[in-house]
Amino acid sequence: MTLRIYGAACSSTRKAKQWFNKNDIQYVERNIMKDPLSVHELQGILRMTVEGTDEIISTRSKIYKELNLDMDSIPLQELLNWIHKYPRLLRSPIIMDDKRLQVGYHEDDIRQFLPRKTRERLWLNWRLNNGYRLAEG
Repeated sequence: MTLRIYGAACSSTRKAKQWFNKNDIQYVERNIMKDPLSVHELQGILRMTVEGTDEIISTRSKIYKELNLDMDSIPLQELLNWIHKYPRLLRSPIIMDDKRLQVGYHEDDIRQFLPRKTRERLWLNWRLNNGYRLAEG
């Protein structure tokens, strides 16, 4: 299962990469400014979203404001073509593997990419450090 980070050179993408490096998690990085996502790849990302295009579009970006896109009336295929042409329309980073997707860097949410055994060990350590006792059996 290959972890992929799609992003521009920004602080959120740098933080995500630092977090994965610190936790010794392998990933493949793609700078979407140098190598934009294809329409087909964008469709794959959209299939994994909960909120559709609202989840991945950066409405605060300069290019979004300049293009003055009407998100409610633009056909999806046209929007995907705009994103391919103007990758800054995407929020950054987009982190995904075969089962999970995260848009943006959020320290609590990114833990979903830790291997299960690591999450279990961290949870047990947290319980022990916070006064919980393991069940005696």
